[in-house]
Amino acid sequence: MAAAAAAAAVGGPQPPQPELPAPGLSLDKAATAAHLKAALSRPDNRAGAEELQALLERVLSAERPLTAAADGEEAAAAGGGGGPGAAEEEALEWCKCLLAGGGGYDEFCAAVRAYDPAALCGLVWTANFVAYRCRTCGISPCMSLCAECFHQGDHTGHDFNMFRSQAGGACDCGDSNVMRESGFCKRHQIKSSSNIPCVPKDLLMMSEFVLPRFIFCLIQYLREGYNEPAADVPSEKDLNKVLQLLEPQISFLEDLTKMGGAMRSVLTQVLTNQQNYKDLTSGLGENACAKKSHEKYLIALKSSGLTYPEDKLVYGVQEPSAGTSTLAVQGFAGAAGTFGQLDSSDEEDQDGSQGLGKRKRVKLSGSTKDQSIMDVLKHKSFLEELLFWTIKYEFPQKMVTFLLNMLPDQEYKVAFTKTFVQHYAFIMKTLKKSHESDTMSNRIVHISVQLFSNEELARQVTEECQLLDIMVTVLLYMMESCLIKSELQDEENSLHVVVNCGEALLKNNTYWPLVSDFINILSHQSVAKRFLEDHGLLVTWMNFVSFFQGMNLNKRELNEHVEFESQTYYAAFAAELEACAQPMWGLLSHCKVRETQEYTRNVVRYCLEALQDWFDAINFVDEPAPNQVTFHLPLHRYYAMFLSKAVKCQELDLDSVLPDQEMLMKLMIHPLQIQASLAEIHSNMWVRNGLQIKGQAMTYVQSHFCNSMIDPDIYLLQVCASRLDPDYFISSVFERFKVVDLLTMASQHQNTVLDAEHERSMLEGALTFLVILLSLRLHLGMSDDEILRAEMVAQLCMNDRTHSSLLDLIPENPNPKSGIIPGSYSFESVLSAVADFKAPVFEPGGSMQQGMYTPKAEVWDQEFDPVMVILRTVYRRDVQSAMDRYTAFLKQSGKFPGNPWPPYKKRTPLHPSYKGLMRLLHCKTLHIVLFTLLYKILMDHQNLSEHVLCMVLYLIELGLENSAEEESDEEASVCGPERCHDSWFPGSNLVSNMRHFINYVRVRVPETAPEVKRDSLASTSSDSLSSLQNSGTAQVFSLVAERRKKFQEIINRSSSEANQVVRPKTSSKWSAPGSAPQLTTAILEIKESILSLLIKLHHKLSGKQNSYYPPWLDDIEILIQPEIPKYNHGDGITAVERILLKAALQSRMNKRIIEEICRKVTPPVPPKKITAAEKKTLDKEERRQKARERQQKLLAEFASRQKSFMETAMDVDSPENDIPMEITTAEPQVSEAVYDCVICGQSGPSSEDRPTGLVVLLQASSVLGQCRDNIEPKKLPITEEEQIYPWDTYAAVHDVRLSLLQRYFKDSSCLLAVSIGWEGGVYVQTCGHTLHIDCHKSYMESLRNDQVLQGFSVDKGEFTCPLCRQFANSVLPCYPGSNVESNLWQRPSNKSIQDLIKEVEELQGRPGAFPVSISSETNLSKEMESVMKDIKNTTQKKYRDYSKTPGSPDNDFLFMYSVARTNLELELIHRGGNLCSGGASTAGKRSCLNQLFHVLALHMRLYSIDSEYNPWRKLTQLVEEVNSQQGNEEQQPEVPILYHDVTSLLLIQILMMPQPLRKDHFTCIVKVLFTLLYTQALVALSVKCNEEDRSAWKHMGALKKNTCDAEKSYEVLLSFVISELSKGKLYHEEGTQECAMVSPIAWSPESMEKYLQDFCLPFLRITSLLQHHLFGEDLPSCQEEEEFSVLSSCLGLLPTFYQTEHPFISASCLDWPVPAFDIISQWCFEINSFTERHAEQGKALLIQESRWKLPHLLQLPENYNTIFQYYHRKTCSVCTKVPKDPAVCLVCGTFVCLKGLCCKQQSYCECVLHSQNCGAGTGIFLLINASVIIIIRGHRFCLWGSVYLDAHGEEDRDLRRGKPLYICKERYKVLEQQWISHTFDHINKRWGPHYNGL
Repeated sequence: MAAAAAAAAVGGPQPPQPELPAPGLSLDKAATAAHLKAALSRPDNRAGAEELQALLERVLSAERPLTAAADGEEAAAAGGGGGPGAAEEEALEWCKCLLAGGGGYDEFCAAVRAYDPAALCGLVWTANFVAYRCRTCGISPCMSLCAECFHQGDHTGHDFNMFRSQAGGACDCGDSNVMRESGFCKRHQIKSSSNIPCVPKDLLMMSEFVLPRFIFCLIQYLREGYNEPAADVPSEKDLNKVLQLLEPQISFLEDLTKMGGAMRSVLTQVLTNQQNYKDLTSGLGENACAKKSHEKYLIALKSSGLTYPEDKLVYGVQEPSAGTSTLAVQGFAGAAGTFGQLDSSDEEDQDGSQGLGKRKRVKLSGSTKDQSIMDVLKHKSFLEELLFWTIKYEFPQKMVTFLLNMLPDQEYKVAFTKTFVQHYAFIMKTLKKSHESDTMSNRIVHISVQLFSNEELARQVTEECQLLDIMVTVLLYMMESCLIKSELQDEENSLHVVVNCGEALLKNNTYWPLVSDFINILSHQSVAKRFLEDHGLLVTWMNFVSFFQGMNLNKRELNEHVEFESQTYYAAFAAELEACAQPMWGLLSHCKVRETQEYTRNVVRYCLEALQDWFDAINFVDEPAPNQVTFHLPLHRYYAMFLSKAVKCQELDLDSVLPDQEMLMKLMIHPLQIQASLAEIHSNMWVRNGLQIKGQAMTYVQSHFCNSMIDPDIYLLQVCASRLDPDYFISSVFERFKVVDLLTMASQHQNTVLDAEHERSMLEGALTFLVILLSLRLHLGMSDDEILRAEMVAQLCMNDRTHSSLLDLIPENPNPKSGIIPGSYSFESVLSAVADFKAPVFEPGGSMQQGMYTPKAEVWDQEFDPVMVILRTVYRRDVQSAMDRYTAFLKQSGKFPGNPWPPYKKRTPLHPSYKGLMRLLHCKTLHIVLFTLLYKILMDHQNLSEHVLCMVLYLIELGLENSAEEESDEEASVCGPERCHDSWFPGSNLVSNMRHFINYVRVRVPETAPEVKRDSLASTSSDSLSSLQNSGTAQVFSLVAERRKKFQEIINRSSSEANQVVRPKTSSKWSAPGSAPQLTTAILEIKESILSLLIKLHHKLSGKQNSYYPPWLDDIEILIQPEIPKYNHGDGITAVERILLKAALQSRMNKRIIEEICRKVTPPVPPKKITAAEKKTLDKEERRQKARERQQKLLAEFASRQKSFMETAMDVDSPENDIPMEITTAEPQVSEAVYDCVICGQSGPSSEDRPTGLVVLLQASSVLGQCRDNIEPKKLPITEEEQIYPWDTYAAVHDVRLSLLQRYFKDSSCLLAVSIGWEGGVYVQTCGHTLHIDCHKSYMESLRNDQVLQGFSVDKGEFTCPLCRQFANSVLPCYPGSNVESNLWQRPSNKSIQDLIKEVEELQGRPGAFPVSISSETNLSKEMESVMKDIKNTTQKKYRDYSKTPGSPDNDFLFMYSVARTNLELELIHRGGNLCSGGASTAGKRSCLNQLFHVLALHMRLYSIDSEYNPWRKLTQLVEEVNSQQGNEEQQPEVPILYHDVTSLLLIQILMMPQPLRKDHFTCIVKVLFTLLYTQALVALSVKCNEEDRSAWKHMGALKKNTCDAEKSYEVLLSFVISELSKGKLYHEEGTQECAMVSPIAWSPESMEKYLQDFCLPFLRITSLLQHHLFGEDLPSCQEEEEFSVLSSCLGLLPTFYQTEHPFISASCLDWPVPAFDIISQWCFEINSFTERHAEQGKALLIQESRWKLPHLLQLPENYNTIFQYYHRKTCSVCTKVPKDPAVCLVCGTFVCLKGLCCKQQSYCECVLHSQNCGAGTGIFLLINASVIIIIRGHRFCLWGSVYLDAHGEEDRDLRRGKPLYICKERYKVLEQQWISHTFDHINKRWGPHYNGL
């Protein structure tokens, strides 16, 4: 409301002003200021002070509202606009004047700056600023540097990265608390405080008086402007209005802070001085306005605590006078002190009384909280109130920056930190209410990270202001607002409360600023120690953690699919990670040494208490509620991680921190429940809960969460297993996994809790879990480096990885200070030990690879650990991928040919504390399970898989590896009487139990089971009965009963009265076996031991009888050196052999028994039934085989099609198959060219009424125009000096030439003298496939109706070739013609050149000599017309119309022959600029020039040239009377023939001829044109050399003029040319300065010959290409130096009898149609008549550059940083702002704004516009902020990738990682190649429309 109020004030009556008549006189200001300063400098300065105060009062109140602001609305209406601004500016002017004390303000600033002891940089930045972080130099992980300090310091070889600041930050350069001094930049290295002089007193004297008033004025404004938001209406608008008004004031303060240390210390004094504050703000004075403002302040204070019941009471205390309150006297520390005590006592008290959740919450928000927080919000200085308003206004950026800019002042830093802590609770409340919590969070962290990263400061505040108490309490209160009752376990009676993950607080992560501050201060050792020592705090913290225990509970949907899938689970995971796990890791990092044992004991103690409370609150006894799971058990995890640390680092005795057995049993239940639920989720048992449950299961094991989630859970289970009874543990596992009923010897069973289809995967899950539990050593004895190595190997085995994805996938210790930082030394050294780097490769398809790391061979051989892989895979397919790669490795290295099983890997030794874990392997329960499963697998029972067998064998092997004591006296133990009859096995050691035979087993089976009948028979025979008696009763076993028994024992042991606790579970399935089909008991005869089962299994797996033969019988050595490599890798057979060998090694007894079993002839194995699984795999194989065959067939068909296509159409590889096919047989067979239509599949010739066409892509191209004439490559500019000017490009040179001609000559004639299309020329390319044009039309129709296809626009005629899917946009009709014809045309004729010239002239003059008469509108001619339209529309109008009279036919004529020229020139460029390589490569593309020529010729003949203008006459006839003199004055002359571009003439002549052309006519045209070309070369040569040379040659040649072949000697011709041209003024105009310009070479005959050849070569190359396409002749290959002679003989210019001995002379190719000297003089005459008037231009037009360099993209600098630093701050030339997305064109170096609206013209954004101007629709841009290249092609665009890679060969799109990037030359070459060959459309697949918005 300040705006309104101030406006009213200015408009209203001015208060009386005693001192100065008007505030507006600036002269007065300076004078007054000087006067006051003098007055104040006197020793007795009271008068001056008063005077100043009065002045300030008036000046700074000029902007104060005097009317009451209550009726703000009306005031705003009345006050109107511009008032306040003026008044404020005035006040600021005054302040500046006063500060400067009469001098100039700028000089004053400079003077103050001189006293700046700049030891710190302290530059403050806001979000999106580019800063650097160097881990090598940083002490705190939050350390950051501004770019300037970073580049000024030396960080070579350091681990640094560039980043975009998210929340803002400040530069730490010079602050040795945060970073090492070695990293300081040059400016901040010197501790300069010593040599900075003392600040003179009078310099800042005025500031000390003026600033308090100024700041007070600001505060009054803030008070005035604030209105409590009414009800729920957010008042952001009003707040922003106030802030906008205050912008100049705050900026003024900000500028003051930038004046350096001297000014900062004055500001600090002002801000922290309590007396000043008291005097100015108490509101006690008589000033009504001050009173009003004070009231507003009190109201605001009151409203901040709106929620409190005692408000009135406290507020009452405050009202009388803010000064007298006792608390104020007591001082800040006192207030905080009382707060601290109140708090902790309250916490403990509340912990004692575990009330109901709701009640508890009410109690927590009771009186103490309000009082403490109200007491703390007692403002005693400007700083405190400023911060208060900053928070109220939700942290405006300007205020934040000002407060942070002051931080380099040490005194201020401490005061501000204390103030911040004091307002902490208030910050939390404001944050919770805020609507912009994201922005606000960022701003809060922006401040707090600067304060709390500094260990010294954090320690001080912790000691003096109870920082930890405040933080923990504030966090607790914050979470309290969103608690709900927990539904875990006992829904009705649960007393536990948990946070509700659906609330905004958690969903939007609103808590993160507070949590991140907490994590930040816990990273300081001194602070963390205080926390760990303070029992009250630990209790409170555990209380906080328990809010997350059991949150986000999932209940399994059993009937229908859940209606609404809530996505809150991610909020829950994030909350546990950030609010629980990260503080935990922070604390753990300080428990590294023995001395810290006490801390661990404390945490463990309170953790267990909290857990006990939790079990009580949820009413937990021993059975978890079914079908429920929560993934969140932070209390369990705290407990586990502190245990692990205690054993690993602090040498604590584990048992001393473990609870009793009963508690351990409870502890293991929930983590075990999670493991079982994971298996259920993967078995699709939770499918009705939607996808999100899968998401939870994946997040639980994902790399960022696993070490805070699944790892502690598994570790806790390992601890429980090592201490609990093994039989109890094992049976619990199988019961939790619901597979107890499956573990029976019977072939059929009932499972009451699990559907049959889930049984197998749940059994696999249970066994896999046991394997992980028993073989994982992450917390049981592995060192950090071993862990890192294991993690890395697991990730690399799944897939090759890039360096950055490895960093991301390897769970590092989440606390940044732990020392295991990714990228640290150990990471790199381990990486290089286990992996090889595969450099980025380029596949021909253009798909770009990144640099990858792949496991070394020895890693596969020795370190591949399937258990670790299974533990770490988020997707199950990754396990398969790892196995596939392992298989491939074994095949490749020849170690194992078949399908291997996962290898068994040796484990690191167990830490002694966990030895008990191995008892699991030696307990009868497990042995019974293993025995049962082996038996079932052998008997082929259902629901068992190879995976089950694999895990069973793995467990047996683990048991053998870890067998406890050696059996000492084996024999005796056997002879002794059987100790226990009732149990299956005699002891618990696996080694001896393996050989124990089990004869009979009693099982319960459904009555339908096959066992029942057999049994009844058996029991009658006395024989079997007696054997039954002998063996004792048959074995019976029930897992569940066993578990019950054990549980009872344990409970009884721990407490006698616990008996009542175990409720008989009536609901349980075991007590009522009478359900479903009746179960009966049957007795099975088994007579097997584990060893015998293994041997039979070996037979079964190998499919042979007696396949197992004990290896030691042949080679006794085996028993001595057991490590045999041949057993390392293999399948099940190998595994069985390995186990039997180990069993034999462990005891002689086993060895003997194995031998015995093998001696007995084994009974025939039951015929092998194919199990479902195997059937599946067999089916799969068969299906694959069939698919392969189908594919082969298809491919063969395609191949034959292609072959026939290639035989008919032209093809690169076999030029002899080109369209004009040579006919080898003697008799002429008339055969037409046959085309295949790829749509309807029919073959046939192209006919008039049903024409066939080639699939083509037409695109405009400016590549040709990018040729340059200098050899130096163009570089991308990276400084202001290096701008690029495109005047040396081909396109520019041609433009200049055309406009020069058009200035002096007749327009129509100019348009025949040159070619266009260097920019925006149309390039035609084809994939070589043909189709009927009517088929194509229907194909386009179907595409139009098909909505799916995006990426190209059907309306623009775009489609993809139906066969090869290449992008295309038109169809080029094939001209119907038979091959014989073309063959006849090629017969050489013996006519003389004169005859041929006449014929050519006649043919050109004959209109419509085209076989297809234009008058009859056939389909073919229609198509030809439409394709011509397409070609015209491909390029923009400006690239087609060059004539002065728009729309003249000459224009079309020029455009058409230029299209031919463009395509020929581009093909030449694709061949590398010359034809030395011969005919084999057509630059990898099939050519469509032949068809194109037909289309162009057809249209060119429509514009027949008037015969007298036809240049052919001028070339071949002497014109008798030269009558051009008369007509000259009134009209412009024609272009002299010597100025014509010869290649253009060639195309015009050929396209004017009727098609198809005869070979001898073609040769004739070439010969004639060569004479003109040669003359041009001579003229150019004569112009280039100087006067003496000319006269010398003139004489030399004149002597030889009468020799026989004078016409073929260049000396003669040159001398003649010189003498002819000397008649005109061409040579005269030369002044002396001209000579200097001309090249000073001495011309030798060789160099002249070379010049002439170079001049003619471009024409010869184009002509040879043309001949190759029209007549299908091969291009010969040759050396570069003989290119001229080879091409000229190939074109028929060289006479056949020409001898090759003496050096080749270009003139010998001449064949003059009329006497040479006559025609030359005629040509020279034209030139002379022109140079009469324009000698300069005449000369310029004669000299042409013949050697052009191929087009290239700009050369880029080696290091990306050079580009980034220059461009990312560069301002746009259009709007002078720094663009949000800057980009730079890689063709011409223009700087553009991507998507910049500022630079939009007629709805085209700048990049699109530039792509049209620079590349005729193709643009290649480097996006500066992303390092990515984007391609614009017409109306589509695609992201191409990056040509800059980091040291590990990967891209860094969007510069997220910020590592240094270096140019990848190969990639850049690929990009350039695609640009030159116009293949962007074919190679890049992901195109999208850009709607002109780029």
